[in-house]
Amino acid sequence: MSKPAAAPRSSGSSTFSVLGSDTLITGDIEASADLHIDGRVTGDITCAALVQGVDSEITGAIKADSVRGTVAAREIVILVLGKIEGDVAYDTLTVEQGARIEGRLAPNGGGMPPAIGVAVEDVKDAVPA
Repeated sequence: MSKPAAAPRSSGSSTFSVLGSDTLITGDIEASADLHIDGRVTGDITCAALVQGVDSEITGAIKADSVRGTVAAREIVILVLGKIEGDVAYDTLTVEQGARIEGRLAPNGGGMPPAIGVAVEDVKDAVPA
């Protein structure tokens, strides 16, 4: 007996995707939707907005309009329309005029987790290579 074909989803049916705490992804992620990541990702992430869970770990570049959650990184670049909502631990931090951070800033060695190697950039203002 063959399985019935799955009904196609409409393109506007889901605007949010969740990667659970038991998820490990090695490779780049591109999504037009918002992402909530509780697991581990080794690779670059491009999405509309990112919610980084408290125990999540992202090793790679993040390109998003906004990032929510605690961000710990060696290098963080927030371009003109970028926005981070949450605490930020960093080795180097670049914030362009017009960017927003709503949270505490702490150079690594402060009271927040150590850097894990994430760069945060605003997709709207990224210059194509």
